[in-house]
Amino acid sequence: MRQFIAFIKKEFYHIFRDRRTMLILLGMPVVQIILFGFAITTEVKNVRLAVLDPSNDVATRKIIDRLDASEYFTVTARFHSPREMEAAFLKNEVDMAIVFSERFADDLYTGDARVQLIVDATDPNMSTSQVNYATGIVSMVGQEMIPPNMSAARLTPDIKLLYNPQMKSAYNFVPGVMGLILMLICAMMTSISIVREKETGTMEVLLVSPVKPLFIILAKAVPYFVLSFVNLITILLLSVFVLDVPVVGSLFWLITVSLLFIFVSLALGLLISSVTRTQVAAMLVSGLMLMMPTMLLSGMIFPIESMPVILQWISDILPARWYIQAVRKLMIEGVPVALVYKEIGILLLMAAVLITISIKKFKYRLE
Repeated sequence: MRQFIAFIKKEFYHIFRDRRTMLILLGMPVVQIILFGFAITTEVKNVRLAVLDPSNDVATRKIIDRLDASEYFTVTARFHSPREMEAAFLKNEVDMAIVFSERFADDLYTGDARVQLIVDATDPNMSTSQVNYATGIVSMVGQEMIPPNMSAARLTPDIKLLYNPQMKSAYNFVPGVMGLILMLICAMMTSISIVREKETGTMEVLLVSPVKPLFIILAKAVPYFVLSFVNLITILLLSVFVLDVPVVGSLFWLITVSLLFIFVSLALGLLISSVTRTQVAAMLVSGLMLMMPTMLLSGMIFPIESMPVILQWISDILPARWYIQAVRKLMIEGVPVALVYKEIGILLLMAAVLITISIKKFKYRLE
């Protein structure tokens, strides 16, 4: 029994001495419960609401104030023409718009008042929730303003769904799956392939060869770049011809942005390979830093606007967040490339930073 207890103590000492193991054992549950507790939510929060109100009377102002006062909607813009509203949707500045008819207050008592809700339906589940919440508030306020003897004149908004009128879920998950697959193939597989050479001792043989170390690293990354491009074409073909998700925007710019994201992912995989020594460590780092945040914090499944501010900040440093956002704009919404310059610029900056850090931290001499 004493020998058994001695072996137990030995194992505890090994675990306590390994900081990475301690971080995984004690830190991973904390990170997971925070992410799953705050990121996974279907609640409607912080919906950016725009207003087109040619009437601007007491009744419309009361409805707008009630929407703005709720915890679900925030009035961020007021437009004077449908063209301004359309431009705001294309720039992804608003999530929903409410449009009132002229002489709204006068027509309210005759049953001729009209109100329309226009929503970005690229995410069908979230847009349905937004419409339901807004419809409930508008109907409730309208019922309060209509006299009891005119209960038949009920205020029910008309609904207009942008970009995805059929409410197909494929319109939402195809861009997210593209980002997840390309990230995992490029970053995770690249980091593991390089670490495998270190772990088996063959990296030393490669580094002493006549080929420069930088070209050795690039040679390890090129196959994954080609495979990722093949996967990209496969995903696009399946999306268009099997899932009926059209490429509304420019196919050239969609592929260009995807190639840029692949390069960013390869640079991230190279960075992981430079700070890890074993394949297991590379897998754990890739899983913690790439797979889970990409699925939960990139907007792939859950809306970023509904997350706490700290998780929104973390989302800003994820390359997949900006790639998925750009793919939705180009592929689903069909916007011109000028409205995707922000996402392209951020991905270019990330690529430059990651490749610079990766090359500087890569050890050309093995310990």
